[in-house]
Amino acid sequence: MKLDLKLTGCRALTMDPARPAAHTIGIWQGRIAGLDSDVADLPAAETVDLAGAVVLPGFIDAHTHLAWNGRHTIDITGLTTVAQILDRLGGSAGTGWIEASGYDRRIMDSPLTAADLDKISDGRPVYVADLSGHACVVNSAVLKQLPEITSDGWLTENEQLAARTLRLPYSLDEITAELRRSADQVLSEGVTMCAEAGIGAGLIASSPLEAAAYQRAQLPVRVQLMVSAYMLDDVQADPSDGIPRAIDLGLHTGFGDDMLSLGALKLWTDGGMMARTAALTEPYAGSDNAGQLAESEEFMRAAILDGHHAGWQLAIHAIGDRAIDFTLDAVAEAQRRRPQADARHRIEHCGLVRPDQLERIAALGLIPVVQPTFLWSYGDDYSEIMGAQRAPWMYRGRSFLDHGITVAGSSDRPVADGSPLRAIEFMVRRRSAAGQAVGPDEAITVEEAIRAYTLGSAYACRKEHVLGSLTPGKLADLVVLGEDPRTSDAIADIPVLATMVGGAFRFQRSS
Repeated sequence: MKLDLKLTGCRALTMDPARPAAHTIGIWQGRIAGLDSDVADLPAAETVDLAGAVVLPGFIDAHTHLAWNGRHTIDITGLTTVAQILDRLGGSAGTGWIEASGYDRRIMDSPLTAADLDKISDGRPVYVADLSGHACVVNSAVLKQLPEITSDGWLTENEQLAARTLRLPYSLDEITAELRRSADQVLSEGVTMCAEAGIGAGLIASSPLEAAAYQRAQLPVRVQLMVSAYMLDDVQADPSDGIPRAIDLGLHTGFGDDMLSLGALKLWTDGGMMARTAALTEPYAGSDNAGQLAESEEFMRAAILDGHHAGWQLAIHAIGDRAIDFTLDAVAEAQRRRPQADARHRIEHCGLVRPDQLERIAALGLIPVVQPTFLWSYGDDYSEIMGAQRAPWMYRGRSFLDHGITVAGSSDRPVADGSPLRAIEFMVRRRSAAGQAVGPDEAITVEEAIRAYTLGSAYACRKEHVLGSLTPGKLADLVVLGEDPRTSDAIADIPVLATMVGGAFRFQRSS
């Protein structure tokens, strides 16, 4: 046998307990052919000496937004005054919509309003997206098209969706370009697979034809598409199938191949902490606001039951503890009605988990898909609005693992820093960007954090049989690092030297 590629002189952390370390990796036809002595004497078409570099399985981002991340809008990130924002938006070229992103109402001198935006719009519709993805500010030209909404321009959740729908759809050419820009970025951070968290309809959708853009783009990174539950339609199936609603042709989780496939059915049960719309059982500290559920309980329960019955893995957005209560009850009902031994339903974010909810999450086999860099970026603010009692319950780590719960790592890019190494560092250190401790008792080890971004995310995406560890027979996806995260004092700053997908280097740092 002649290998296609042999990597030598590396320090590989395989994440495979049967063979945790290796120094030589053999690759054939896009898969790992063997390690160390298995391949040491085999010839290879190419041999690369990694000169002592550290090799890990490729990182898997189990919840991200590639099209949104790659979209070209006017960036107002970090601007703190209305005057600064209007100056940035003024003079925008073109005749269509003026779109901006990165707005953060929490840091403003005064909230941006429709009246403010009217000053620079010249009658054009203006849409300023909040950093959270759960709110926006629009001008009067947009509000006039939404006569049922009374607002000074600030819109959240379904009102935001109504405004965004006026702008949609983006063209397939636009979406394809956005995807390619994001693919280049994630590969430079060691990510080899992404789960796109919601296409077709809903807050993050770009077009009802969105999946076609992913086929057209032929990205160098693996992608799994979560389809919005809003796409479920009534179907005239045989009564014995027990499927009242499905998406066209009855497609569901698992359709596709190793480069592009359908993942979970995505639905939203609440908003977000940044926009103060995550649904809580007790109000945000210092207020009487307890957030909100995304839709009626009847609507959301039906989506969960019908999606489960149609064979979908479910990816249920639930950040606040009230939304998690609802999710637990609905999933339990779905399993009672039609038990599935390996459903692997997921809770996207799983942001505020009370101690009494941990055992229920474990018992139902639910997978928390967490975003640790939320707390690195916004942990000081989140701790304040949750208060001293609840702050330690946010985006847990240790408590999940101690209850036997599989944890999947993700970014929710572009809401927060997308680097897996940044997230791994936070999971270990549990300190915000300002140095404040955020739930320090939830800290986990470096290897446990790496597992969340490799085998944990592979399991959440139902891909652990081919991804997540450097195991012979699995796909040859790996990341080459300049330093060992287990011994580094600055994990987030470790350089990614190269990223490989299917045995081919898709990113190599020029230096």
